[in-house]
Amino acid sequence: MAGIYIHIPFCRQACHYCDFHFSTNLAGIDQLVAAIGTEMVLRRDFLHDETVETVYFGGGTPSLLSERHLKYLMKSIVENFPTALKEVTLEANPDDLSAENVASWKELGIDRLSLGIQSFQEEVLRFYNRAHSAQEALEAVSRGRAAGFEKFSIDLIYGFPHADHSIWEKDLAEALRQDPGHISAYSLTVEPKTALGRWTEKGRFQPADEDFVAEQFEWLQDQSEKAGYIQYEISNFGKPGQFALHNTNYWKGTPYLGLGPSAHSFDGKDRGSNPSTNWRYVKSIESGQSPLKTELSTLEDRINDRILTGLRTVWGVSPAAFVEDFGIDLLQSKLDIIQKLESQGWLIWDGKILSLSKRGMLLADSIAAELFI
Repeated sequence: MAGIYIHIPFCRQACHYCDFHFSTNLAGIDQLVAAIGTEMVLRRDFLHDETVETVYFGGGTPSLLSERHLKYLMKSIVENFPTALKEVTLEANPDDLSAENVASWKELGIDRLSLGIQSFQEEVLRFYNRAHSAQEALEAVSRGRAAGFEKFSIDLIYGFPHADHSIWEKDLAEALRQDPGHISAYSLTVEPKTALGRWTEKGRFQPADEDFVAEQFEWLQDQSEKAGYIQYEISNFGKPGQFALHNTNYWKGTPYLGLGPSAHSFDGKDRGSNPSTNWRYVKSIESGQSPLKTELSTLEDRINDRILTGLRTVWGVSPAAFVEDFGIDLLQSKLDIIQKLESQGWLIWDGKILSLSKRGMLLADSIAAELFI
């Protein structure tokens, strides 16, 4: 099995925290969509005839695409790859969920909406420079349900600096009241080349401190669990049967093809990425060349990648699988570290699987680094 990720690098306006590749100039959207279709032809052998089971339209703002664009891309996928689609996700901003749009998406075979809500508070949305209103955020899930959608994810951001936790508590309570079945939550991160990054550098913005953010993360864990959601990955919470198939496959090492500028790909062994500028990407496609730049991985890279991604999930890391796949006895080679982390309450060893405790998820990257080969 395999997945396809399609990066749509266009937005109506720039969110103040975002450092993903995008453009607010929509003039080149037709040319770029055509280039993505051509890239499918150029890279149709990348997945080695593995059946494509999941498709994910990410961005940027894929909900800006017209029905014509989406129809063309869906048709191109079926024409170029063996498919047995189990999940087709479209990232959508609440202001794009018109009755006409959601009906069109459903008819085209999209069956899951990932809603970029981020907050239900008007003042926070304005600070982030989001295009939608608090009212549109409140209505997003119901609009999708009215069109027949049953699978949703809500994106939220926590860690907005404030005197107390009331903003986050209200946002999370509203998301759980909407009961989308899946919630992705990320801490507000200041990236250097964003508006927030510039404001922070000039002293105009003061990010929340680590303890404040950690307390909100723990509140998220506690409240989502009480509502029946499982934290199956550090930032992702789903009810049983409603985990994101596409992203789950990422973390389990399933091959995926990334299409569009800045998209990443993984063939099961090596990773690679496309150029992060639209014109370089299009120029490569129009010259008949694959835009992918492959990063050849060593055995050590693959082992450490498995540790890093596995520990992020509820499925953890299997030392037995490491012996079978890599010839490495992780349990014995890192026994002292594992025992130390377990005694400190960061890591859990149940005799078969190494996994992070709820507390351990706060330090996932540093814990994984201690286990790296």
